[in-house]
Amino acid sequence: MMLYESGIREIKTKLDILADESRISGKPSPINAIKSRIKTPRSIVGKLKRRGFPVTLQSMMDNLNDIGGIRVSCPFIQDIYTVADMLMRQSDLTLIEKKDYISRPKPNGYRSLHLIVLVPIFLAERTESIAVEIQIRTIAMDFWASLEHQLKYKAHSDMSEGLRERLKYCAESITRLDEEMQTIYKEIKSEECDEF
Repeated sequence: MMLYESGIREIKTKLDILADESRISGKPSPINAIKSRIKTPRSIVGKLKRRGFPVTLQSMMDNLNDIGGIRVSCPFIQDIYTVADMLMRQSDLTLIEKKDYISRPKPNGYRSLHLIVLVPIFLAERTESIAVEIQIRTIAMDFWASLEHQLKYKAHSDMSEGLRERLKYCAESITRLDEEMQTIYKEIKSEECDEF
């Protein structure tokens, strides 16, 4: 787990530096907040069993890419792709998987950009490449995903079709809100440019 904690620390440092650079330059930061987590041993064992993999440390490292995770919330939709591009320009990160649930949301309405990257961890006598999952989404997408997860967890079982439809409706409403806020932001920026 120390390797995964180190991987998270490496990515978080990169994100902190990018956010600081934006602030120092006087530009609005594309990063609102950064959270991280390591899957619990119980969660890891459950996922390995569900997927039919052996429950060993090697199996965990070979078959799971989301043991270490970072979630980045951004003010606007365009910021999600800006942050992803900034990270992917870092020469020591290797993209191994990208899932764009913004352009293609999940059936339940979930939206986020997921990147699985390999990050080198430099140890005393060797270098290990560790997979870290990075989820990048807007503040509104994060709000919906967090509450939807809590509601599903509290339900302890499958929700009725009616409740699932209502949650999807909320996701669609948040999407419209995100898009409108993005439009307003662009119009404000355009007016600022016109003044000069």
